[in-house]
Amino acid sequence: MLAIIRTAAELDRPSLLLALAQILFATVVFVGFVVQSAWTITFLYGFLMIAGIGWVARQALTAKVVTFLMTVATLSTLGLIAVFLVMEALPAFRTAGLDLVWPFGSNEWSTSAEQYSLVPMIWGTALTTAVAILVAAPFGVAGALFISDIAPDWLREIVKPAVELLAGIPSIVYGFIGFTLINPYVGNLLSINPGALFVIGLVIGFMALPTVVSVAEDALSAVPESMKDGSLAMGATEWQTMKSVSVPTAFSGISAGVLLGIGRAIGETMAATVMISHSRRLPRPELYNAFDSTETLTTFIAASYGHVTPGEMFWSTLFAAGVLLLVIVTGLGIVSSLIERRMHRKLEGQ
Repeated sequence: MLAIIRTAAELDRPSLLLALAQILFATVVFVGFVVQSAWTITFLYGFLMIAGIGWVARQALTAKVVTFLMTVATLSTLGLIAVFLVMEALPAFRTAGLDLVWPFGSNEWSTSAEQYSLVPMIWGTALTTAVAILVAAPFGVAGALFISDIAPDWLREIVKPAVELLAGIPSIVYGFIGFTLINPYVGNLLSINPGALFVIGLVIGFMALPTVVSVAEDALSAVPESMKDGSLAMGATEWQTMKSVSVPTAFSGISAGVLLGIGRAIGETMAATVMISHSRRLPRPELYNAFDSTETLTTFIAASYGHVTPGEMFWSTLFAAGVLLLVIVTGLGIVSSLIERRMHRKLEGQ
C-alpha cells in the first residue's frame, strides 16, 4: 500500500487522472455487477476505452493499475462469496442450531419430518477423504521420489509432464471410468453394493495424485545437492540418502502436498456424484464401514440444488454445507502454505 501511495505521489497530473479514471470505472463496474445494474456494461465499455488509451499513452502505469485492480477484484470476490454463503446459510443455523452439525443428536435427514442434519454428509466426506489420502499419499510421495532422485533426466522430462497432465482430465471422466469399470469390478470382488465410499475414495485418491506428486517433487528438488553429496560421501547408499536426508528435509513440503491433496479430495464433486448412491444416512453397521454408501457434502449440493425452491429450509441447508466446505478447504490451504513456508525457511537456514 505504501508503494502505491508513493507511486501516486510521483505521477504527473495527466497520469494521475488516467489512473484515477481507471480505478473509478473499475469500481463502478464491480459494484454494478454486484447489484446487477443495467448500466454495468456501459461502464465496462468505458473502463476498456480508458484502459486502451492508457495502454497507448502510459503503458507501464496502466499495467500497474490493471494488475492492482485484478488483485483487489479477486480478494473482493472471495470475500463476497464468503459473505453470501454465510447469509444464505444463517436461516438453517437459526432453525436447526448445532443439531445441523452435532454428531451426538438424531443425525437424521428427512425433509418430510423437518429433520435436517449434515452429519451423514460430513462423515461420508471424512471417510472418502481418508481412503483417498491412503491412496494419494504413499503413491504420490513414491512418484515424487522417483521423479526427483531416481529417474534419469530424459525419463524425468517425460514422466513429470505426464503426471501434471492427469490434473487436466475432467473429473467427470474419472467418475465415468469409476462408474463403468471400477465400481462393478470392486463390487464383485468384495461383494459390496455399488457406490461404496471405498470405491469413491480410490477414484478421488488417483485424482489427487498429480497435486501430491507435483508439490512433493518440488519440495524434494529443493533439497540442496550438497546435503545429498555429503551423505553419499559418508558411505550411505542412494536409498539411505533418500530415506534419511531427502525425505526428512523435505517433509514439510511433502506434508503440504498431502494437505493440498486432501483439499482436492474434499472438494471433488462430479466424480463422486456419478458413483455415489446418495443415501443420506450414516454407514451401517459400523460408522467406519467404508464399504457402505452414504453422501458427501459436495455430492449433497450437486444432487439437490436443481430441485430445491429458494428460500426453503432445504435451500439454506445446502448453503450451510457450502460454508462447511469453504471453511475446511480454506483452512487446509492456509495450513499447507504455512508448512511450505516453514520448509523454505528451514532450507535457507533461518
